[in-house]
Amino acid sequence: MAGVELLPREYGYVVLALVVYCFLNFWMSFQVGKARKKYKVTYPTMYAIESENKDAKFFNCVQRGHQNSIEAMPMFFMLMIVGGIRHPLICASLGAVYIVSRYFYFTGYSTGDPQNRLKIGGFNFLAIMGLMICSISCGVNFLM
Repeated sequence: MAGVELLPREYGYVVLALVVYCFLNFWMSFQVGKARKKYKVTYPTMYAIESENKDAKFFNCVQRGHQNSIEAMPMFFMLMIVGGIRHPLICASLGAVYIVSRYFYFTGYSTGDPQNRLKIGGFNFLAIMGLMICSISCGVNFLM
């Protein structure tokens, strides 16, 4: 595999963290599917309308928790891949923090009270900031 040998050996932890996040994303999508059945929201409806569904807020919170995670996924993946080139163990550790906090972000949001997403889930922002620093360090290192 040409080029792979140029990456640090520990980069495998970065790859594994990304795969774990994919499993979390699958799990969240299954939770949205279950919420669709429970709250009677059919496809292709993205969000329930409160005037048509008394449980719209509960479904919308589950849907929004997953949707927000999907919106942030490209940034998380890019920062992990780039920052991990220079700082694989730090990025893998920050990735673990991000994944755990994203789980709590989703489960907190899914309670129907959006404020619950930030109790533990808010730590995902700190992980992203750390990943940004690692990626900046990688970019600066290439310039020197």
